[in-house]
Amino acid sequence: MQWTAGEFVADDDRERIDVDVVHGFLRTTYWSPGISRELVRKAIDGSLCVGVYAADGAQVAFARAVTDRATFAWIADVFVLDAVRGHGLGRFVVSTLLEHPELQGLRRTMLATADAHTLYQSYGFQPLEKPDVFLHISQDPTVLYQ
Repeated sequence: MQWTAGEFVADDDRERIDVDVVHGFLRTTYWSPGISRELVRKAIDGSLCVGVYAADGAQVAFARAVTDRATFAWIADVFVLDAVRGHGLGRFVVSTLLEHPELQGLRRTMLATADAHTLYQSYGFQPLEKPDVFLHISQDPTVLYQ
């Protein structure tokens, strides 16, 4: 599927994703510092992904949902390259992913963020009502959000 916003196109075709762009960005983030290219490729292969592309075809933004496409989704790895920030692409990539037909009717959609609460709250995301019922296993205590 494809969506447009001005000169930008969002696409859910995993084959179109530029793994080098995604890896290049993610390895510098607070949530996945130093992540390997192989791990990024594996994550992409197992997720519903949306890439955003400029008129020349270069990838400029990305988001993915880890999902069973029936009851649950975890939104992850949302980013917009610095060079194109300020064009509404953060909202475009998040909206495109959340409105994707395969993510409709889910019982729960979750994410973690250290710095984009206002953006996600505008879509209805709220802090957990009962955080004490959620548990996790972290294999790497140096990574803040996985």
